[in-house]
Amino acid sequence: MWERTLQDLIRGLRANKQDENKFIAKAIEEIRAEIRTDDMHLKAGAILKLTYLEMLGYDMAWAAFHVVEVMSSPKFHLKSLGYLAAVQSFNKDTDVLMLTTNLLKKDLTSTPADVAITLNGLSNIMSSELARDLSPELIRMLNHSRPSIRKKAIVATYKALAEYPDAWDSAMTRLREKLDDPDPGVVAATINVLVELARIRPESCLILAPQLFHLLTTSSNNWMLIKIVKLFGMLSPHEPRLVKKLQSPITDLISTTSAISLLYECVHTCIIGGMLEGSAGSHLAKTCVSKLASFIEDSDPNLKYIALLAMVKIVPSHPHLIADYQDMIMSSLSDQDISIRMRALDLVSAMVDQNNLQSIVQQILSHLVQDSSSSPMPSAAELLTAQASALNAGTSSIIPPNHNPAYRLVLCRSILDIGSKNTYENVVNFEWYLSVLVDLAHVANVDVGDEIRNQLVDLVGSMGLMHGILNDESWMVRANEPGSCSEVLWAAAWICGEYSTETTDQSRLIPCLVHPGIARLSPTIIAVYLQSMTKVFGSWTANLANQWGDDELVQVQELVPNIISRLETFTGSADIEVQERAANVLQLFNFIQADLSTFKPRPKPQYDSPFADVSSDPDFPKSLYLIKPLVSYELNPVAQSAQQSVPIPFGLDLDSWIVPPPIEPPKERSKVKKSKKGKGVHGQEKAKKSKRKNDGEVDEVEGENYEELNTAEEIAERQRQKAERQERLRDDPYYIVDDRPPLPPVDDIDSIPVVKLEGMPALNLASAPQRTFHIDRVGEMPQRATSLAHPSPSIPSSRSHTPSLPPPTGSAFAFTQYEGADDDTTRTSTPEPIKVTRTKKKKGPGRKKLTENTDDGVA
Repeated sequence: MWERTLQDLIRGLRANKQDENKFIAKAIEEIRAEIRTDDMHLKAGAILKLTYLEMLGYDMAWAAFHVVEVMSSPKFHLKSLGYLAAVQSFNKDTDVLMLTTNLLKKDLTSTPADVAITLNGLSNIMSSELARDLSPELIRMLNHSRPSIRKKAIVATYKALAEYPDAWDSAMTRLREKLDDPDPGVVAATINVLVELARIRPESCLILAPQLFHLLTTSSNNWMLIKIVKLFGMLSPHEPRLVKKLQSPITDLISTTSAISLLYECVHTCIIGGMLEGSAGSHLAKTCVSKLASFIEDSDPNLKYIALLAMVKIVPSHPHLIADYQDMIMSSLSDQDISIRMRALDLVSAMVDQNNLQSIVQQILSHLVQDSSSSPMPSAAELLTAQASALNAGTSSIIPPNHNPAYRLVLCRSILDIGSKNTYENVVNFEWYLSVLVDLAHVANVDVGDEIRNQLVDLVGSMGLMHGILNDESWMVRANEPGSCSEVLWAAAWICGEYSTETTDQSRLIPCLVHPGIARLSPTIIAVYLQSMTKVFGSWTANLANQWGDDELVQVQELVPNIISRLETFTGSADIEVQERAANVLQLFNFIQADLSTFKPRPKPQYDSPFADVSSDPDFPKSLYLIKPLVSYELNPVAQSAQQSVPIPFGLDLDSWIVPPPIEPPKERSKVKKSKKGKGVHGQEKAKKSKRKNDGEVDEVEGENYEELNTAEEIAERQRQKAERQERLRDDPYYIVDDRPPLPPVDDIDSIPVVKLEGMPALNLASAPQRTFHIDRVGEMPQRATSLAHPSPSIPSSRSHTPSLPPPTGSAFAFTQYEGADDDTTRTSTPEPIKVTRTKKKKGPGRKKLTENTDDGVA
């Protein structure tokens, strides 16, 4: 009576915003108590509240079994709550789904209301096991008398086929029958399901083509026509005969329909279905392009977007049809919507050919030029601030669309991709395109310098244009600014150096290459400047020597010190490449300067005489030819198969060794003598072959050829490496060093001489002192120990015949004598020897036992 309802729960949540978790924890405790009761109404109310909490993110998997209990209620309003909770909380991995199979079968044969909610719930909790067990019942439900039940059964059948494909054949037969159903809703539901099934197995849906074509030509429902056209677009690639069959009805739809969605779907189907190919598709393609052009003129941005997207797919097969609307497409580049501008740029890039390349590139470049001339590029923070202020003021953004750096980068790369497409096949005037690259570097304001540099190197522009780039100091002023494209200077310097012989104004080019402003450039560009300056100077001085005069000497003497002063500033560069090139070139120019300072012009003879001395020295300094031979070698291109055309000289064997490798002597393996099993401890162990890998040890070579295979130098080198490793590992805490002293070398027993001992004098041991110890027998005397001073008078009879020998004396062989204090006891007699007998071997497992035969018996 006082239980909290769902409305009370919602009111409590709204009233406890500050302590919502505590309120929900208390509510869940109440729900746990309510859900365990036998009252089905109370349990259903608890499940309803728990379903609401599950929508807020709280787990209710612990109540899955109670949800099944509510689903089994015979009352419709309670059953619907159970299925609602199951749809909300169950998934394919829920354990209690296996308990619902019989319940679902029972509900599918119940009243129409129960069947409806069962089909709705089953469509959302379908698993592979449920699809396998319930697919026959679902297929039978397709022939239900009520259209609403048939529609729900069609949707549930699709879910079952997605989880259990083995029921595909039987279900397709019934779905084919539903295309002729008298209820339009059932037909529409069937077509929707077929569209989804065609994504999985389009070949299985080809048998439905006649009925689908009939619906295409007779139906007036635009939404169903959209689905049918889309379905034919999936089937056409698998059945070429459908293309010719569909061209006429789809052309009529495009020409007559006023529905924009149906019109676009027909155009899209014509594109993906291959209906625009061939002579028969030309008229249809022209119709499609004209309709799409009307979309571009529309004010709806969605229609503009889909029209541009569809034209991108048509332009590869019909570029001439798209070219008729070039001005309309180019106007889309100025649209405020960035997505429309991107699609228009894709379309423009795809429709380029030799005839419209220059006009398209100039129009794209104009967007960049207008932007750069109006105001400097804003940063990302400035863009966001301007947009936020415009939104707060309730006005449209005043920021031009081309101020977006990302969009400018796309524009620049589009120009580069358009020009270099298929190795510059669309470029007719390369001088024009080179000027475009230079202009693009000026106005880009984004990082595309590497791409521009690569294309300049590919095309190798005129020396006049490259000289103009090097002579323009504005490049050096803004070299460190982002988006400056200073890599263009790299390309210009490299081209001038590699093709220095193509220019006649080399003396004016050298000062540009040693300009003081190049210190602001990156090290990579400076290195190319130094290399190119050397090449240009070498080519210039070589040409100067051919027309040598007094004026040329003064010009060279003035230029060389200037070059040396600039090179000295780069010899201390932090970049190793710049430093090395500057140091090498500096030495060459120091030599040239020394030669020029000692050069004296030869005086001209006042009159010609055949007897005048003819000197072998030239009229110009010899150092003028110092650099050109170093850089004047030209590497001509060589074909890939050129080496195969060179004949092999007679007597040359390409497979033989020029220097034969040394012959390695065979290694002798030491023979290991196998021990017999059971003969001692060493015989029980198995011989294992292993290689010693201890750190610091020299690998030993088996056999007797170690000295032959290793020279004295190699052995000494290994010993040195061993000492270094031991010294390095001495301080290593993870390496245990063996600090034990080395064992003395083992003497060769075979080398000891054999000495005969016969005839040698006896040892005199009588003089050795004897020590006597007094031991307390009671406390320390070993058992059975007696003093030698008091020998036992009793001698065993068994040993009476053995002569007694005097004990040896001396330090070498004398044993320590023990003397007991006042020992009157006599020595015990020696026991009789034990006789050992071997018993007979018994059967069964076990080892042989030894028995002792004593006086008491056998033990």
